[in-house]
Parts: sequence; structure tokens; C-alpha cells
Amino acid sequence: MDRRFADIIIDITHEKLDRTFQYIIPDELLDTVKIGSVVSVPFGRGNKETKGYVINITDKPEFDVNKTKSILRIDVGSDNSQTKLIELAAFIKQTYGGTMSQALRCVLPVKTKTKPIESIILKLSISEEDAKALIFESERKNAKARARFLRELIDVKEIPQNIVLQKLNIGRQTINKLVEMGVVEKIVISSYRNPVSGDVSKYDVVLNDEQRQVVDAIDKSERKVHLVHGVTGSGKTEVYIELIDRVIKEGGEAIVLIPEIALTYQTVMRFRRKFNDLVSIINSKLSQGEKYDQFERAKNGEVKIIIGPRSALFTPFKNLKLIIIDEEHERTYKSEQVPKYHARDVAIKRAELEGAKVVLGSATPSIESYYHALGGEFVLHELSNRANGATLSDVSIVDMRDELKSGNKLMFSRKLLSLMEDRLSKKEQTMIFINRRGYASFVSCRSCGFVYKCPHCDVALKYHTNGKLICHYCGYETATSKICPECGSKYIKTFGTGTQRVEGEINKLFPNAKTLRMDFDTTRKKGDYEKILSAFANGEADILIGTQMIVKGHDFANVTLVGIIAADLSLYAQDFRASETTFELLTQAAGRAGRGSKKGEVVIQTYDPDNYSITLSKKQDYKAFYNQEIAYRKLLKYPPIYNMAVILITGEDEDVVFNNAKLIFDYLDGRKGDSELFGPTWANIKMLNDNYRCLIYLKDENVDNLSEMNDILERYVEDKDIKNINIQYDLIPMSGY
Repeated sequence: MDRRFADIIIDITHEKLDRTFQYIIPDELLDTVKIGSVVSVPFGRGNKETKGYVINITDKPEFDVNKTKSILRIDVGSDNSQTKLIELAAFIKQTYGGTMSQALRCVLPVKTKTKPIESIILKLSISEEDAKALIFESERKNAKARARFLRELIDVKEIPQNIVLQKLNIGRQTINKLVEMGVVEKIVISSYRNPVSGDVSKYDVVLNDEQRQVVDAIDKSERKVHLVHGVTGSGKTEVYIELIDRVIKEGGEAIVLIPEIALTYQTVMRFRRKFNDLVSIINSKLSQGEKYDQFERAKNGEVKIIIGPRSALFTPFKNLKLIIIDEEHERTYKSEQVPKYHARDVAIKRAELEGAKVVLGSATPSIESYYHALGGEFVLHELSNRANGATLSDVSIVDMRDELKSGNKLMFSRKLLSLMEDRLSKKEQTMIFINRRGYASFVSCRSCGFVYKCPHCDVALKYHTNGKLICHYCGYETATSKICPECGSKYIKTFGTGTQRVEGEINKLFPNAKTLRMDFDTTRKKGDYEKILSAFANGEADILIGTQMIVKGHDFANVTLVGIIAADLSLYAQDFRASETTFELLTQAAGRAGRGSKKGEVVIQTYDPDNYSITLSKKQDYKAFYNQEIAYRKLLKYPPIYNMAVILITGEDEDVVFNNAKLIFDYLDGRKGDSELFGPTWANIKMLNDNYRCLIYLKDENVDNLSEMNDILERYVEDKDIKNINIQYDLIPMSGY
């Protein structure tokens, strides 16, 4: 029998993921050792028996077989939470490409231990009589601080050291001397950092009949993946809370994925009102210490619910029974870094490994998820009505071409301005959505046509109100000029619009209105999201202006008007999902109005009022949109009818990039089987961060064939020892390149 070898990580820490050791798999363990197995191995010169994790199995030895040690045994009784996460990493590597090390860094994201938070309690360790005697002696020797400290200890028995230092003005020298004398005992208490705080009022979820039917159906079902399609405001969160409550009562744990950090504050508060300290969060705004502590709290069973964006999926729960993906249609669930995994599909795989259920929820499900639900792969549940009896908002579509013909050159239609004025008079709130930050789309010379472009990326620079021109891809900044650098004319002008410009115009039109702006530029610091959203929720502003981060899942009872500026901004992107994105954004934005007891209104401003994405979003008619969109996908063989992958070849030399792309295409074309190949072609944005970008597209009905093509690509790259270019594989891309 041929020998098999296992690549093993001895210590799973962030720094050591790249360091593996190869061991022989003994014949008697060939059928039982697999990726993720916890094994005992002889390690180091003294062959000390050590625990390790198998991350790869191969028939290729890295060293002299005669000098390679063998695995001793499988550790059957070991905690298998790490095992399952390593198995999950193997699935990610196999499905989405990249290396095992890169996949492990996804599933084991926080392993660098940080200093724990410690508090010190000072306690009297002698009798009260002895302490009084010591006080007498201290006063006789004029040691007044020592005497004062001892009197406090006699009264309260225990005092936190920080109180002694700050409030009683006792020095460390005095404290340490009493500890040395055995008079005072220091008790060190370690505690975890907790990013979720604040008292909240408790409440019990009361489900309506429609919500209860969905909860009962999911709870009783033996099927593992469920899609909840509910109109905006139908109470999907209440369904999630009830499902989690049942899971926790049975000893299980739950993960709730949300698409944006901006949603964390409001979502967590709603869950805390039910579950209090059993809830915590994971997101990129937390410090390393906070992240580490949340994973430790989850591992130790101190929290039962973790809420957060994509990375929360890898929380090391030991009894995970439910994964909820809210707003499951969102593109942010797809990683932009290698490996480019999709959280929905990885969640389904993790649930399979854990014996858990997955619940996907959205008012506008992704075309893929709805297709799988109609095909029976997922179980479909419908919530057709708003939970509190409220009706959907009245939606108006305004053709901005007609506004221009009538002499209105403002970015706001007359109807929207009239409704904003009305809401201000009634002390009701308005949300204004535009899916572009900054002041203007680009700055150009009207005389010669020169456009300011980023020297590192093939894109126009965006103008911001601080006078800077900024690249929204690489962050390059430069000052604007009043003179054209190309022809010397004075006719430099900004074109287009963004959140900053919208804010400026609103402040001019409604000088007494209080406004808040929420976009990437105003949410850079930790706590910015919470500050803006809580201020708006508390009525400290009349109008909230923002990018798509304001339209996802937020629930403000006093918002009765939503204005959508330039609804067709996303419609003509070079991406087969452009219509889907537009429909989702408009439907979700419209769903923010009228969620309380007051009727809501929505104004959609567009230059393409007859496009089906826009007309059907007015009615929130998802099924009609799906039917039209799926017909288009079938015609052009796009996902979910066909699977698609993109190979991205990047490098600093334009010719080297394209020539290598052509060689890769020719190599794959000769081994493609039933797969279809297209390219090579330059990306829509040809250069980013000084790197040229070339693409090869692959399509196939069978996703396994695309995985095989990626394996062929990896072998080709390894054999050719390709340098000076970077190659990435992206299965089912979520945005155009």
C-alpha cells in the first residue's frame, strides 16, 4: 500500500498557521485520519507527545521518508470545535481557491492572545483588634495615610485598589508595605472585555399568527436550510428572536449575521432586550483584545448569541444549533479577499458539520436563494404583511427629465421638496438616500475635457467639500485647482453628486432643519455608527442623509418620508446583477418609511422611470421581478442557471499581465471539458493600486467542473513557477470587475 502523509499544525495560533510538520499516517489509521482530525504526534528532539491538527493529506513526502515520524493516535476525546472549523477551512479552500493557510486565517481569525483586564481588590487579612492596634501605632508614628486606609478596611472589609489610589489618595508604597507585612491581601480578578453594555428594558416577543406559523414550521422541520421572504417591516427579527429563544432553552447557541456594521447597534439592542448578557458582537471596529475576549466568552459558554458581519460566522461555539443570515441578499456577505468565499454557502456547510439549521431572511432575496427555494433545495416561508398592521408606504416615481423641462435644475424634485417641508412642519423624520459619497462624481475642464484621474487607478477622482480630490479605491488624495493643468483655462467644474453635496443643498434649502450624514467618511472611527444612529433614533435630527448603509434593516418609527436621489446610479454598472442590485436598494430604501403608526411616503427620482427594476420596486413586487430577472439569466447563462468564475490576473507590467493571461487561457482551453471560457479581457477598471487587471471568465452548469478548472490552474502556476503577477480565483463573483 502507498504511503500517505499528513500535514499537521502543532499549535493553532495566528502566527503559526503557515508552519506545518509532515507525519506518516500509519496503515491502521488510514481510514480514520482526515482533515480536521486531532492527533497525538511525537514532536521535537525529545519526541514529546504533542497534540496537533491535520490540515492536509497527501501522497507526496516533503522529506526523506526514513526520517519522517508517524502519527501516534487520533485523540477521540478532544474538543471537536476546532476540528470542525478546520474541516470548514478545507471546504473553503477546495471551493473558493487560495491556500489552506489563507482559509485557516478566515475560520481562526483571532488567535493572538492579548493582556486580560485585571482589577485588584484589597482585603484586610488580620483581625479587627489587630488592625485597630496597628492604627494606634501608625498614628503615633505619624503614618496618617496608613491609619486612614486601615480605618476604611475595618468599615467595608474589601476595597478596589483603584478607589484606594484615586479617592482615598493612598500611595502604592503604603499599599505594598501593608501587603508585605501580611496585613492586607491583594486579590487579582481577571475579566473579559465586553463591547456590549448599557441597561435595556426587558420585553417578551409577541408573535402574530403569520410569524408564529413560520417559527413553528422551521422549528419542527427536519430540513436544514430555510428562506424567510418577508416584506419590509413584516417582523423577521421577531421570528429570529423566537427561534433563538427555543434553541437556547434546549442548550444550543446561535450566530446572527448582519451585512453592515451600521446595523450592529440597533440589532444588538433588540436582541439584548430579550437575552441581556447572553448576547455579544464581533466586528472589525473592535480592538484585538475585545475580539479575542468575545471568542473566549463564546468558547466558554458565557455568551450564547454572537451578532456581527461575515467574520462572526466563525465563532467557536461548542453547541451551535442555529445560523441566521439577515438581509441575505447583500453583497457584503462575499469576501473580497482570497479566499473569496460567500458567507451563505459557508454557513450552510458549517451547519452541516455542526448539525445546525440555517435561516436566510430578506424582503428581496438573492436570485440564487429564491431559485434554490423554488427548486426545493431550501424551504420557503412567506411573511406577506407588516407585523404591526401598518401598510406599505405610498411610492411615487419622478422622471427627472420632466423636472428639467419644467425649469427645475435642483437635484430634488418639486414633489420631494414639498413632502420634506411637510414632514419638517409635522416634526416627522426624513431619510435621503444616494448611493455615492463625496461632493461630486468627478472634476472636469469644460474647455478641453480634461478629467482629474487617480495616478494609481484607472478611475476619476471624487471631489470632497474639504477641497480634496480623493480616489475611493486606493485612498490617493490631492488638492483641487482652479486652473486646468492641461490647457490652463479657468473652466474647471464639478459634475455629478454625492452625499456631501446633497447635505449641503439640504442645509441651504432648509436652514432650520437638523441634518446628519452617514457614509464612509463620517463612520471611520469606532463608535461613529452608534453615535449617528442613536442621535437620529432619539429625534436629535430631522433628516438623515446617507449611502446604502442607511437603508439596510434600520427601524425608525418616526420616519415617514424616504427620498431616493438618482435611483438609476447602480442600474448601468457593467455587472449582470445591476438590475437586481437596483431593485434591492430601492425596495429596501422604500421599506424604511412608515414602519410605525404613521403612514409613509417614498419618492424615487430617476431618469429611467420605465425600467422594470424601478417600476416593480414601487410595488415591492419581488415575485414579478424574479420572474423577469430569471428569464434574462436563463437566456444569457448567468448564475444561478449556470455557475460562473473569474480568474483575475494582476501585475505592474501591462504586457506581462496580458501575455500571461493569454498563456493561462490557452492552457485551460485545452483542458476545459464542458466548461465555457471567455477572454482574456481587460477589467472595467483596468488599473487599481498601480496594478493592471486582466480577466478570464468560466461558465459551467456543474460547479465541480469549475473547481476542477481551478485545480488545473493551481497546478499550472506551481509547475511554471510564475512570478511578477498575482492570480486570484473568484467563484460566483458578486460584482463586476
